[in-house]
Parts: sequence; structure tokens; C-alpha cells
Amino acid sequence: MHILITGHLGYIGPIAIGLFKAAGHRVTGLDVGYFRNCLSPGEEALPPDHEIVRDVRDVVAEDFRDVDAVVHLAGLSNDPMGQINPDITHEINHQASVRLAELARAAGVRRFVFASSCSIYGASGDAQKALDESAEFNPVSAYAVSKVNTERDLSGLASDGFSPIYLRNATAFGVSPRIRFDLVLNNLMGWAQTTGIIKVLSDGTPWRPLVHIEDISRAALAAVEAEQEAIHNQAFNIGRNDANYQVREIAEEVAKLVPGATLEITGETGGDPRSYRVDFTKALTRLPGFAPQWTLERGCQEVFDWFQGDGLGGEVYDSRRFVRLKQLQHLLDAGALDARLRASHGPL
Repeated sequence: MHILITGHLGYIGPIAIGLFKAAGHRVTGLDVGYFRNCLSPGEEALPPDHEIVRDVRDVVAEDFRDVDAVVHLAGLSNDPMGQINPDITHEINHQASVRLAELARAAGVRRFVFASSCSIYGASGDAQKALDESAEFNPVSAYAVSKVNTERDLSGLASDGFSPIYLRNATAFGVSPRIRFDLVLNNLMGWAQTTGIIKVLSDGTPWRPLVHIEDISRAALAAVEAEQEAIHNQAFNIGRNDANYQVREIAEEVAKLVPGATLEITGETGGDPRSYRVDFTKALTRLPGFAPQWTLERGCQEVFDWFQGDGLGGEVYDSRRFVRLKQLQHLLDAGALDARLRASHGPL
């Protein structure tokens, strides 16, 4: 099949390209290029078979020529960016996503895999209860709100010839050619490796479900390849049932691997309102071919080994290369992007 992957120059994109190509699919990548130059030192990312350099807000019908399925990863990923200007998060993550799906359907694309998020469950009133796909939404950020609204509007586009699927991914972790350190596990390992202190800014009690980026990509591949009746207009929580952790537990696992690192629970941000445990049974039993491979322990070891291999090349792990909000701010300050995060002077 011919697969269009949006946001292929991000964190998950390079991993997804590798899995889809290994499975025999032809891959086109579409990305504006905000993070093109955020490759880790010495890293190379497997390219797609074809690349379209375009803002996701500006897709055209021609972008979907001969495309069988869209895997829509593109979007603003940072909650802080949503706080700075929620309108841009709405414009890119919601409005552009719906328009993308409308154009895809009109062009004859039969399947649309949307990278949603478990953050739509937000502040769970009972964090001891694992939430399945029927749980009430309680988003607490512009990012999460955008996912809720996009799922709603994509559902209205579903038809016999067009199947949207909503993959509600847990909090991502793992090594990528464009690795991020603004995600909880990666961030805690970064603190430990570069400062010797594993700093938890909350009180350590919030619950987070975790999933490796390879398993996110594996779920997207399964959604593309499944029979229509198995996935049509359905949501799937993506993760594993033994991977719901309190932030303190994630930090303690990091501490086991880093000699001499000390754990500090500062509590300076208080109790994080985002606290939820998630039930992944549906994807594990009803998404054909999906079988997550990565545990917290294996993921911690992977990120630890990346540091041991001098992956930073002397750079600070919290630099703009590894923190999405800082990279966007850099492009704004440099005049490469305007206030609407549009490229000011041609391709980035």
C-alpha cells in the first residue's frame, strides 16, 4: 500500500517510516520541517520514498494521489505552546486535521489513522480505576482539547469508503533519531545522566500510562493493515496494561540504572491535575497484529545506553534540539516563523 505519513520529521515519524517500509509499504512523508534539523549528533533518519514539504494547514488534493491510507502524526505536541496561544493549537491540531481528512476522503483514501492521546482523559476523578475507551473525557490542556474535537469531527466523516481510526497513545518514550527530552521518562533520564539528580517537579503521585514510540508505530501499522470491520470509526487506547505508573515509580526505575544519581521530589508544581490510569485491553485483544514489545525497564535501558554512547555530543539535553517548545521559540526569534507558526521566508 501507499501510505502518507504526516509529521514524518518529528519524534515518532522516523520510527514509523522504518516499520512501514520493512512491512513492504511505500511511504510518502509530509512535513513543514520545524524539527528537520533536530537530529541527534551523528544520527541519520531513514527517509520516506517521497517527501512533500508542506504545512499541514496547506495540504492540497494532489498530495493524496494514489494514497491508500493516511497516518496523521503531525501537530503541535507541547502543552506549554497551547497555553501561550491556544488558537494556534486549535488551528493546526484540530482544524487542519479535519480539513486533511476531508481532502483525503474526497481523493478516495480509504483509511485515516489519527494519532490521538490518552491525555483526553485528563484529570480522572478516580485514578485507581483504569479508563477504557468509553470513559468520560476531561482534557486539561489545549492539546488534549484539540484531540477530543478532532476525534468528534473525524467520526462525522466516516462512511463505507472512509474509515477513521483514533489511536489514543499513552505518554511516549524511547530513542529516535529526533529524540525528545520533554517527555517524562526521557526527561528524568536526562536529568539523571547530566546532573546526577532525578528531579520530579510534581509531588510524584500523578499516574501516567507509558508507551514506546516503536509500539505507537506498530499500532499505526496494525490499524492500516487490519480488515475494515475491525477498526472502522473506532478508538483504541495504545499501550500495555502493566505500564501504568506513578511519576515517582518512573523516577525510581531511572535511579536504578544511573550510578550515584539521587531522587528529588520537589513538589514545586504541586499535584499535577493530569492523573489517569488507562485500560488497554481493547487494542491488545481487538486490534489485529498489535503486540507491544517495550517495557518500562527495557525503555529505561535504551535511553541510558543512548547517553552512554555519547549521544549528546557535548550538547545540553534540554537544548532546543531536544525540546520542541524551545525549537519553535528559536524559529520565532530568528524570524523563520511568523506569529501563526508559518514559514516566513520559504522552506525551513
